[in-house]
Amino acid sequence: MPESAFSDTLVSRLARARRIAVLTGAGISAESGIPTFRDPGGLWQQFKPEELANIRAFLRNPVLVQGWYTHRRSIAAETQPNPGHYALAKLEAIVPGFTLITQNVDNLHLRAGSRNVVELHGNITHNYCIDCQKEATEEEMHAIAVGEPARCGDCSGYIRPGVVWFGEMLPEEAVDEAYEAARDAEVFLSIGTSAVVYPAAGIPLLAKEHGAYVAEINTERSAIADEVDEVILGPSGDVLPRLIEAVRALKR
Repeated sequence: MPESAFSDTLVSRLARARRIAVLTGAGISAESGIPTFRDPGGLWQQFKPEELANIRAFLRNPVLVQGWYTHRRSIAAETQPNPGHYALAKLEAIVPGFTLITQNVDNLHLRAGSRNVVELHGNITHNYCIDCQKEATEEEMHAIAVGEPARCGDCSGYIRPGVVWFGEMLPEEAVDEAYEAARDAEVFLSIGTSAVVYPAAGIPLLAKEHGAYVAEINTERSAIADEVDEVILGPSGDVLPRLIEAVRALKR
């Protein structure tokens, strides 16, 4: 079977399944042109991670960190979802119970039409006050454009991006939703993730422990590839549209 081919077993299980869960990582966004942190040439090549993505660095230099995240938001806003994103939205539309768990913060899944999305690491389009937790307004964020730190209009606290930084816990509610979806899934797809960052890396294996058929779609084998049921090597933007079309055809 060619590397980018998927099995009839996977197609039939997806077609029969009433509960499907999916985990996506940086790989699916990289196909849209979003640089990844761990790839050569990625956004973090310019700075050490600890200079930008923890609360101490932010409080020490809010203008630098806010400015960098403004740049990242502009990249995400100018980037379009790719065929892999759209294929997952189509899969959700034909499955009674579907949960998309993502490690990405770029908002591309929601823009592609996915609805039941669990964002483990937050969403870069959201910003909030570190003191009163109020969601930031566009007017408050405008200060960054003139070289001033963005501050809350209510309490003057610094405004930070709504993403998870190093040293911070993942949102408890999101983790609980992800674990519940993994335990309940009949089929679990792990897409574009290296499976080296926990707890996300353990979610596909949790699904397998509870009886799910687990398939990995990736450009190279991940750290958990030997433990899943099926590995499809290839870009998700190529594999997913073909896979979902095969599922839809079988259901018809």
